[in-house]
Amino acid sequence: MLPPAWNAPLPHGGQVEQLAQWWTRTHDPVLVSLIESAQNVSPSLAQARSRVEQARATQAASRAALWPTLDAQASASRGITAPLTTPATTAQAGLQAGWEMDLFGANSATRDAATERLAGAGALWHEARVSVAAEVALQVSSLRTCLQQLEVAERDAQSRTATARLAQDSERVGFTAPATAALAHASAAEATARVAQQRMLCDVDFKSLVALTGQEEGRLREQITAASAAVTHAASNDALFTIAALPVQVLSQRPDVYNAEREVAAASAEVGSAQAQRYPRLSLTGTVGSAWSRAAGSTTDLSTWSFGPLALTVPLFDGGRRAAQVDAARARYDEAVAVYQGRVRQAVSEVEQALVRLHSTAERAGSARAAVQGYRTSFDATEARWRAGMASLVELEDARRTLLAAQTTLVALQHERQSAWVSLYRAAGGGWDATAPGPAADTPVAAALSATP
Repeated sequence: MLPPAWNAPLPHGGQVEQLAQWWTRTHDPVLVSLIESAQNVSPSLAQARSRVEQARATQAASRAALWPTLDAQASASRGITAPLTTPATTAQAGLQAGWEMDLFGANSATRDAATERLAGAGALWHEARVSVAAEVALQVSSLRTCLQQLEVAERDAQSRTATARLAQDSERVGFTAPATAALAHASAAEATARVAQQRMLCDVDFKSLVALTGQEEGRLREQITAASAAVTHAASNDALFTIAALPVQVLSQRPDVYNAEREVAAASAEVGSAQAQRYPRLSLTGTVGSAWSRAAGSTTDLSTWSFGPLALTVPLFDGGRRAAQVDAARARYDEAVAVYQGRVRQAVSEVEQALVRLHSTAERAGSARAAVQGYRTSFDATEARWRAGMASLVELEDARRTLLAAQTTLVALQHERQSAWVSLYRAAGGGWDATAPGPAADTPVAAALSATP
């Protein structure tokens, strides 16, 4: 049973909008370009395109089974045939036609199953595009979060280094104990190591994004660095898209749910095909031929034609093979239904979870910013007191650690919110529509990839 409405809070009132243009609404041309590049080189998309072509070929083959077949034959020979004693040349050519009448719809059911699976394969192609776009968006968000955390770590390291330098000068003139100066130096060294570790994590994220998009690393670094100053998390976190109030509307946008539904229809058609195999079969054949033979200067024409036989095949005994095939088809249908029901429940759950995360991050955002502001004020005051000799270095370091933790939490929260938006985009099917064009047979798939991610 599906809930009549979402139980999780809906962002922005729950109005329906297009998700297909979501990435352009982030006002981040670099992200849109990277998504397009990733889709062009994605192996999962290549596999999905291949499956579409396979399904299209299977549909064509199953459709052909409904039509008559026509074969051409030709042969020539030379030799002696008793009672003749002179060599003779014989040649013949003809056409042979055959047609199995689909009395009980076995071939039609097979064609219908192939058609349903073609539609499902097209939906999975769209799902692959959505998955690649979401993966790139998450990786870009992770990279930019890492760069922000690196910036925070570098500012912290600069502050600790300045504190260590002042502590050293104070120790030199005898105003600071050696142990206090050692604490300041240890704190600066710790911050320097943290910067190196954070830079390593950012380099790993860069290389992961290079693998996803196929871009040259140097050019990619320039793009991300140039855009980071203009693109903020706030632009990517607020008012991007909304979700419908009824589950059925979002389920209609899920390619995987649509594919599971098509698989149920295909399995149902295969049950009908298996059942039809247990009934009589009627076939008709016919031939038209022309032959001639030449021996001892004389030519003989031997043209023939035939209509029939009209053959009726009635299954009598096969050891239970056809009945077993029907049972297997019914079992596959039951499996497809179970998978479909599971996909529906999973789709609703994924949307609910994404909405819960969005609501939670929105609730925490204001408190996190207020915490950073408060801890910044506290640190500045403690630092001023320390410089005036009214606070210990331990107090200063404690205030610094608290500020650093709050800043890191705020940056991580921004990434968490961006990830929740991406999860909602993916859970809602990425704006996919069953009537949207897929990789058509007469259109290069590359052209279809040029569509908005």
